[in-house]
Amino acid sequence: MSKNEIIKGVVLVGLGATSYGMLATIVKLAYQSSEKFTTAEVIAAQFIYGILGMLLINLYQKTKAKSPIVKATPKNIFNLLLAGTSLGTTSIFYYLCVKYINVSIAIVLLMQTVWMGVLVEWVLDKKTPSKQKLIAVLVVLTGTILATNLLFSKVSFNWTGFIWGMLAAASFTTTMFTANKVATEISSAQRSLYMLFGGAIIVLFFALYTQTDAFNLAIFGKYGILLALFGTIIPPVLMNSGFPKTGLGLGSIVSSLELPVSVSMAFFLLNEKVVLFQWFGIILIIAAIVIMNINFKKK
Repeated sequence: MSKNEIIKGVVLVGLGATSYGMLATIVKLAYQSSEKFTTAEVIAAQFIYGILGMLLINLYQKTKAKSPIVKATPKNIFNLLLAGTSLGTTSIFYYLCVKYINVSIAIVLLMQTVWMGVLVEWVLDKKTPSKQKLIAVLVVLTGTILATNLLFSKVSFNWTGFIWGMLAAASFTTTMFTANKVATEISSAQRSLYMLFGGAIIVLFFALYTQTDAFNLAIFGKYGILLALFGTIIPPVLMNSGFPKTGLGLGSIVSSLELPVSVSMAFFLLNEKVVLFQWFGIILIIAAIVIMNINFKKK
């Protein structure tokens, strides 16, 4: 891999992570708007536009492909639909979390996927975590305590938001674990599309169960396209293109940009208060991701 290709990969992954980082602030703005959009309306608009966008991307790839594209088998489709259900639950849990607590805290809770991923590998893949990973987990937990301002906040902590945030992290861990193992032989655009369909099934049931008033179609004009672009279209396309160039280690480090971007967006656009201890906690979490993905042994 040439240096230019690695730099290109870093840029692609960085832009994808930045897009993800903007998502929670857009959701919060939708909640705080004059229409007071509901979680069901926000997620439904995101998934509908997201599916339409991915259909167009698949169509474009099919018409421009110089060689035949490997088509998904019925088994691939079923497995991806099943894996995609966690994509739907992640969005539901995360957006409910954002409803109750600040974006700057919600994104920190979502980043608990760092240690949850280590735990899943240990239990399911029988991979005993190295000392390096265990140190990283401790650093993440320390950073989380500081970044959520648990020790120094005079305001009572919202445990409802905390539980939704931890559920979102657990669900996202499931998504990442299955996405790297299911139907890897077909194109990333196809995989993303079928996983979105799987997530949409969960979102549909959630919307039917929770939406008691008439569905406000204005969400499609005001926030729907932004939510789909920054949540379900741009990040997967950029990251799936960038990760093969950077490798998993460097790509994971660059993707941690999502954390400071999300907190900065909340600070500047939502006027959320972020104290010095929280910034220090965020730096610790990013440091933990670096520790997990760097080989300190000299060859």
